[in-house]
Amino acid sequence: MTHLPALVTLLTVLLLCGTMFVVGRMRMRHGIKAPATSGHPAFDRAYRVQMNTLEGTVMFLPVLWLAASYGFSGWAGIAGLVWLVGRVWYAWSYMREPASREKGFAVAMLAWLAVLAMAAVGVCRALMLG
Repeated sequence: MTHLPALVTLLTVLLLCGTMFVVGRMRMRHGIKAPATSGHPAFDRAYRVQMNTLEGTVMFLPVLWLAASYGFSGWAGIAGLVWLVGRVWYAWSYMREPASREKGFAVAMLAWLAVLAMAAVGVCRALMLG
């Protein structure tokens, strides 16, 4: 369980690579030349999924590692897997029908809040114990 956050980090990088690949594929399929970031609804959805996933990852990975480093490695890893499931669900839903993305987003957000709470408890506990 102590290595679970590392696995979650690797899977998160693969998720980012996957969203990047989908954006590139949609760019080629719909003839959208760089540096354009809009043009066809399918490309626009893929691009938003990529950017939203990147934004979420920037907030997720630091708290994952803080929680893991300050006494919650196993639980942080489990919550991290839930975050990944939520993000994949979000991406899949958004690509099919943007209005259906809320459930995946909610799962990922709840998992992130859990990891954030673990990180906060761990860091505060370490500060108090000195």
